[in-house]
Amino acid sequence: MAVYHYDVVVIGSGPAGESAAINASKHDKRVAIVEAQSTVGGNCTHRGTIPSKALRHAVKQLMQFRDNPLFREIAEPRGVSFPRMLERSRRVIEQQVEMRTAFYNRNRIDVYHGTASFNDAHTLVVRDAHEGHEELGADEFVIATGSRPYRPRDINFRHPRIFCSDTILGLSHTPRRMIIYGAGVIGSEYASIFSGLGVKVDLIDTRDRLLSFLDDEISDALSYHLRNNGVQIRHNEEYERVEGDDAGVTLYLKSGKRLRADTFMWANGRTGNTDQLGLENIGLETNSRGQVQVDEHYCTALAHVHAAGDVIGWPSLASAAYDQGRSASGDAMNTSFRYVNDIPTGIYTIPEISSLGRNERELTEARVPYEVGQAFFKDTARAQITGDTVGMLKILFHPETLEIFGIHCFGDQASEIVHIGQAIMNQPGEANTLNYFVNTTFNYPTMAEAYRIAAYNGLNRVC
Repeated sequence: MAVYHYDVVVIGSGPAGESAAINASKHDKRVAIVEAQSTVGGNCTHRGTIPSKALRHAVKQLMQFRDNPLFREIAEPRGVSFPRMLERSRRVIEQQVEMRTAFYNRNRIDVYHGTASFNDAHTLVVRDAHEGHEELGADEFVIATGSRPYRPRDINFRHPRIFCSDTILGLSHTPRRMIIYGAGVIGSEYASIFSGLGVKVDLIDTRDRLLSFLDDEISDALSYHLRNNGVQIRHNEEYERVEGDDAGVTLYLKSGKRLRADTFMWANGRTGNTDQLGLENIGLETNSRGQVQVDEHYCTALAHVHAAGDVIGWPSLASAAYDQGRSASGDAMNTSFRYVNDIPTGIYTIPEISSLGRNERELTEARVPYEVGQAFFKDTARAQITGDTVGMLKILFHPETLEIFGIHCFGDQASEIVHIGQAIMNQPGEANTLNYFVNTTFNYPTMAEAYRIAAYNGLNRVC
């Protein structure tokens, strides 16, 4: 067995692992990264963020084509199926893999493909697909193995009509009716994608409202637009059993309801990819969802083993994982460190959602006085030009100091628009106020202009 020694070994090449490895390399450390798949990028590139968002974009373009009378006069979008929509995703994945492979080559990071497990506190064994073994020793480790869909044992995921959020990307046809169990971020995103393809979707929510961590008004808007696009949302439901046959799938709910569809997708929870790491060999434990426990410096119970990304749980966002990985490797080397907490939420439903800071419910419960400034996209010239008039920008601010508490956006380009507010909220002192948007000249026509409109709307409420 070959034995190699490194300063830092990173397990997993998703956003957290990539940033951890590159950061360590930039600090002149000898670095290796281990990836279980045959190409780099992790689940984010191959099964999660990249393919689902590329798929969403293709479906959104199809919806715009269908809804625009001018395009309908030119041609009808015939023969557009789910597999054809996925072709765009595959091309994007290939581009991402090529780019990220170049990152590792340029930074002289050794890449090992195989399953990693700890032999002892400073030794990792990597087993490849051909049953080869290599031993990697290191002074520091970063666990960034990500997560996978939680799959209950009483559901037969081997059935050809039963899928999870990973396997749904292998769907070979466009179903007529689909049941999605779980109305979190992933379930809501796929509900909007499939309904955009004309599929009748039943979205089963185990709670009493969609994405309850969002501002109530934004959550309500999402519910309305999903229903308006043919999604049947069923709140406060739990499954009793799922039965698949040759013709479809039947979902039995504890409430007594029985639902029937061509296809069933499970989207309720995720599990950390830690079961093959051999953590028991180094005395580390995980919680019931396979997640590694870390402190505020992303350090596990062992001082030289850090963890970052989805494998540590919340917020389970690619954007946060990238910063967490960089900070985790920085702390491991006693260099720059930043605890990631000012994280914008990006939800790629159709229309999309993004927010940062506190919402109205949180401010009310904390008894913090606030006022609201709103801009509706239908009133902006840019949205009227593009036809994407659904949505709004909401700014929550203090009625006296005008300090900004939160930015909440619903509609086209929401995940881009929120960053303008994020930049101002991160400014010190009086720079973080509504006055910035009043006193700044925005290009016209743009979606960014919504900040000026919302600021004036808010000032009109307090002046």
